[in-house]
Amino acid sequence: MPTRRSFLLTSAAATAALPLAAQTSSHAPTPTLPAPIAALKNRSHEAVPITLAERQRRVDRARELMARQKIAALCITGGTSLGYFTGIRSGVSERIFAWILPASGAPYIVCPAFEEARMTEQLSQLPEGAQTRIYTWNEDEDPYALLVKHLPHPGPLALDERVPFVYADRLAQADPSRKVVSGIPITAGCRSIKSPAELAIMQLANNITLSCYKAAFESATPGLTTAGFTALVDSAFAQCGVRGDVSCQTGEWSALPHGSIKPQVIRENQIVLIDDGCVLEGYVSDISRTFVFGKATDRQKKIFDIVHTAQAAALSAARVGAPCHVVDDAARKVVTDAGFGPDYKTFLHRLGHGIGMDGHEWPYLVRGNNQPLEVGMCFSDEPGIYLPGEFGVRLEDDWHLTESGGVMFTPTSSSLENPFA
Repeated sequence: MPTRRSFLLTSAAATAALPLAAQTSSHAPTPTLPAPIAALKNRSHEAVPITLAERQRRVDRARELMARQKIAALCITGGTSLGYFTGIRSGVSERIFAWILPASGAPYIVCPAFEEARMTEQLSQLPEGAQTRIYTWNEDEDPYALLVKHLPHPGPLALDERVPFVYADRLAQADPSRKVVSGIPITAGCRSIKSPAELAIMQLANNITLSCYKAAFESATPGLTTAGFTALVDSAFAQCGVRGDVSCQTGEWSALPHGSIKPQVIRENQIVLIDDGCVLEGYVSDISRTFVFGKATDRQKKIFDIVHTAQAAALSAARVGAPCHVVDDAARKVVTDAGFGPDYKTFLHRLGHGIGMDGHEWPYLVRGNNQPLEVGMCFSDEPGIYLPGEFGVRLEDDWHLTESGGVMFTPTSSSLENPFA
């Protein structure tokens, strides 16, 4: 699951977690897993995949949104939204592959001719697959002209936000008379509201992540490198049958929200900050924990308590119909009132981001965002205080909005010394 912090994860992590003898011997046996990690069970089979019927409801919802905005068609190329609506997992290359959903009429696919057989065998798994046409192009032909040729008339063409500029530019040139607009109101309008099936997958992903963090914490000791701690979490994820990653920072480097590439060693009584999560059935978790091995100082405890209070205040502020910014406002007020403000002085980032099939997705909990909160929206709740040259504390859990308010997927951290109590 590549993320904004994946650059911190290198092959050195696996080596750093091994005993010194195993690191230096070319014939060393594969090390046994620490007991807390070995005790973890594969839980990936507990996830119930998204059904074809649910994907059809997503398509129906997209058409409703397109009709409201008088959009003729939605174009999605490779990426998360393609998987969301169709279940097709495809990246982006110099050759355009596109799934087009007209506001009325059957969807169609534009792909290279050599992909036709592969796409044909997947049609039965797509919403309206029996009605979906596949239009192919050879290497010396213009796929953009082919795509616009089959668009309904008239009306704008909406592009998913992840459509590369080169695709968008060529589509605009292929049909200068047609307006090309952002597809965010459609794709985010669908994806930002999670169904019960999506919430169930996300609940399991969060449960697995927290159990892996806990097992790694119980397996680690001072003197381990941060790369070694990352390797412990990687082993835990593998035991649970999921893919994931985690960044780990300690001491003064924990004051950098996305960490440092510098080699670090975990010392007794120093702050350790871990962050990220796993991916399960295409859905991700994102959890941060801050802790110490040993005894926390009074200053460390003070900062932790402020951040902990801010996290709770943010969740309490979440209510149906409230603008997104009030959640950020609530947490930032706690930090400022405690003397660590104003604004972004020590709380350097927004309170949270939407989460689902992408680690960061619409909508965002940030100052100035007046979008109303709706039942089924999912976010991170991650206030932090970062003190350059000292340490940083961030606490992050994912949550979703219900009619009665925000509900965390996981229990929040209890303390620096017992983060998983």
